[in-house]
Amino acid sequence: MDQELNMRFMSIAMKHVQEGRAFLDEKGIELDMHDLQPALEMLMSVMNEAYNMGYEDAKKE
Repeated sequence: MDQELNMRFMSIAMKHVQEGRAFLDEKGIELDMHDLQPALEMLMSVMNEAYNMGYEDAKKE
């Protein structure tokens, strides 16, 4: 994955970490930052795949 794009995705994810933590806390799910790392990596993979899908769709038009 492009390093600049990776950093942009991480920035977006970090903007919403507190919201995600609040949701998990509300559900009684306890996670620390160490536990969140795999979830953030998965989210970044999803965002990268969605970006690539949009990029390919835009090239078709």
